[in-house]
Amino acid sequence: MQVTFKVQRYDPEVEAPKPYWSEYQVEVNEFTTILDSLIQVREDTDGSLALRCSCRSAICGSCAMRINGHAGLACKTRVITIASEGDTITIEPAGVMPVIKDLVVDMTPFWDKVKAVDPWLQPQGPEPEGEYLAPNEDMLHLAGVMDCIMCGACVSDCTVLEVDPNFLGPAALAKAYRFVADPRDAEDKARLGMLSDYTGIWDCTRCYECVQVCPKGVAPMDRIMALRDRAMHIGFDKTTGARHTDAFAELVGHSGWLDELKLPIKTVGMLNLPAMLNFAPVGLRALRRGKMPPILHKMLPNVENVRRIFRRIEPED
Repeated sequence: MQVTFKVQRYDPEVEAPKPYWSEYQVEVNEFTTILDSLIQVREDTDGSLALRCSCRSAICGSCAMRINGHAGLACKTRVITIASEGDTITIEPAGVMPVIKDLVVDMTPFWDKVKAVDPWLQPQGPEPEGEYLAPNEDMLHLAGVMDCIMCGACVSDCTVLEVDPNFLGPAALAKAYRFVADPRDAEDKARLGMLSDYTGIWDCTRCYECVQVCPKGVAPMDRIMALRDRAMHIGFDKTTGARHTDAFAELVGHSGWLDELKLPIKTVGMLNLPAMLNFAPVGLRALRRGKMPPILHKMLPNVENVRRIFRRIEPED
């Protein structure tokens, strides 16, 4: 069958470079991947098309790009799974990271964030004569997060990084979890303290994009949530993010649904005037758009059912 590839292009060598689009007609069969199609275009139609690829087996991660608006590995995505005869497939470079040319992006910001979490074991005590040994069940638990191939798909589609480039991002935080959860590492407290600061675990909005686009099932968001639990468990429970979490659970557990007016008060404290004033613009926009929550917050009719759930999941003292 024949499909159209609409590819976002960028040539840094022209005067005043800016993104533009090129379209290519490609004949595909049931086994043709997105990468196969793009290589065919480069070899037979337009030799100026720039893209990265290496293993063609979903191992190296170098062919990550946006396919129909979401990140994925071009070598792993078969055309027939996303298009039918005559359809158009949109191809863009990975998001967030600077574009070098066409579908090739600069991965430097990605690697800088991975380096920032100290991605190496930091054991305590004298160096053993043999290898470090760890319980098999612990390493099996870490096998999922160690499947990460550093393709950057999760970073590409991270909605927080779209608005705040300082955020460490899902890949770096998943990598941090790999060492926090390793029983051979002795720097859990230091790691979790650093990760509890601004740019760390509490900046994730839980949009689930990183989980959806990860080609290896690493589920970065789940790792971030686990890091939050560990941080609060060992004493980092006074941060804004931790207080927000506790306040959210308390309010829902009380009335059955969220009291949005009380949430910021319980999160930052009524006496923290600078922080409270920061919420003013949000409140004004909500008021103008008719989205201001009710001042008199009412309990749900069946609130006891919600409370029963909370009692059931509360940890025992």
